[in-house]
This record gives sequence, structure tokens and C-alpha cells, in this order.
Amino acid sequence: MQRIRKGDEVMVITGRDKGKRGTVLRRVSEEYVLVEGINRVKKNQRPNPMKGVTGGIVDKDMPIHVSNIALLNPMTQKADRVGFKSLEDGRKVRVFKSNGEQVEA
Repeated sequence: MQRIRKGDEVMVITGRDKGKRGTVLRRVSEEYVLVEGINRVKKNQRPNPMKGVTGGIVDKDMPIHVSNIALLNPMTQKADRVGFKSLEDGRKVRVFKSNGEQVEA
């Protein structure tokens, strides 16, 4: 089970974007995720008339390692660690380590 999933609200805890918040757009691999507005770089784009793409400098979100982000706890509005807990009915759910509240999925 993954600690950080698509659609989660996360906060960057280290790096040049430290303190910024964003939503996870997708998982690129097991260890990398794409977060909206985080790790943004400028890329030189070549024009492609066949696809209708104009050339120039474009901003692009790059993947960030999951160790550099933490799930945002909506109760405290702070970054929090995530653990797992098994319920009585056999389901496995994510919980915040600080207060034991269940993460809304």
C-alpha cells in the first residue's frame, strides 16, 4: 500500500520548494510523484508544425522523490507522517502518526 497517492494534498519538506503545497497529479514510478506547481523548471521547446506546437520557453513540472514530501494533515495544516492500521472488517487504512486520525481517501 502506498503512503502517498494520486489526489493527496502534500507539502514539500526539503529542497528549493520547501514549504510549498500542492496536489499529487500522478505517480511516475514507485519512488517519484508529480505534484502540481512543485519542482517547476523551464524547458526550451522546439516548434513542431505537424502537431501545431509553437516553440519557446515553457514551464514544466518535474517529478519529485517521495522522501522530499509529506502528507498534509487538514486538522493541523502541517506536514505529517503516515502509518497503516487494520480495521475490524479487515480493511487496511492510512492514519496520521500525530493524532491517529484516518486519512480521507
